[in-house]
Amino acid sequence: QVQLEESGGGTVQPGDSLRLACVVSGGTAATYTISWFRQTPGKEREFVGGIRSTGTTHYSDSVKGRFTISRDRGKDTVNLQMTSLTPGDTATYFCATGRPILSAIRTQSMYYYWGQGTQVTVSS
Repeated sequence: QVQLEESGGGTVQPGDSLRLACVVSGGTAATYTISWFRQTPGKEREFVGGIRSTGTTHYSDSVKGRFTISRDRGKDTVNLQMTSLTPGDTATYFCATGRPILSAIRTQSMYYYWGQGTQVTVSS
């Protein structure tokens, strides 16, 4: 069974950068799409960005141009490089893996496995 573990969360000031990592174990992880979602208490979980097994990436409009996803197949690790952080980016960040079709990459039900999340807080 595939397992995922996020790391790298913490508290930073507006304008700072932070890098999150998602380590995937079990199965043939390189064949899966791996995506990041985030959730704040009182709000719905939202899609942040994802990377397909082909290496193509997709981002939500709210983070496009500020966040970058990269994939290290040798270590089965996916990174989320976050720059120009704002208080609006404060959330618990989750990584998830599955095999969504192109049109459903933002749909949570398309993902089979989820990590436990890592907290990111942006505050002055």
